[in-house]
Amino acid sequence: MTQHIGIVGCSAEGAALCYRTICAEGAQLLGPHAHPEVSMHTPSLADYALCLDRGDWSGVGELMLASANKLANAGADFLICPDNTIHQALPDVEPRSPLPWIHIAEVVVAEAVDRRFRRLVLTGTRWLVDSDVYPEKIAACGLEFVRPDRDDRDEMSRIIMDELVRGIFKPEAIAYFQGVIERSVESGCDAAILGCTEIPLIIDDTNSALPTLDSTRLLARAALRRAVNDD
Repeated sequence: MTQHIGIVGCSAEGAALCYRTICAEGAQLLGPHAHPEVSMHTPSLADYALCLDRGDWSGVGELMLASANKLANAGADFLICPDNTIHQALPDVEPRSPLPWIHIAEVVVAEAVDRRFRRLVLTGTRWLVDSDVYPEKIAACGLEFVRPDRDDRDEMSRIIMDELVRGIFKPEAIAYFQGVIERSVESGCDAAILGCTEIPLIIDDTNSALPTLDSTRLLARAALRRAVNDD
């Protein structure tokens, strides 16, 4: 008997990639065509964007909690959120949540430790890069990290919110993220956190100057392991 995975969705492209990964890779653990039961709830991204633009993390948390309650009512056993940015509200959500969560940054940093990386560049929206979502987890494991400069944070955020979440993947966007990662090599980084769940749709190990830590697929795989009681 597998556990029922609840996905708290935010942006469609990242949530869809996470969902597809769970379904596609479930067969590796459970046999042909098999995967755990999965439910997803996704409010309008505009609701989240409004809260993000005004710095309303309490509002972000309420949206997450509303999804959590609906997924609990649907029978989910635990929750994941394939959106790095809104994890900033998770500390306020978890005490009131009807179900336990897997924290995306904990999963990513655990992978970095397993692969013996020491210094990570953090890519993602400006809200995510400015936050403590990853730094706290990185520091707890004795690793180091680099935040791209302010101009890079702003442009990464623009690309993510104006293009990637809308399913728009331009060569110029790929080149920009490649440049951010290439510049981090000069800062001694040995791996890149793809800290937005849409970034893996344009960047991976084949076109990055550094090994990548794909937050979307790593979270999906962690959920799979938990669902089959193998973690």
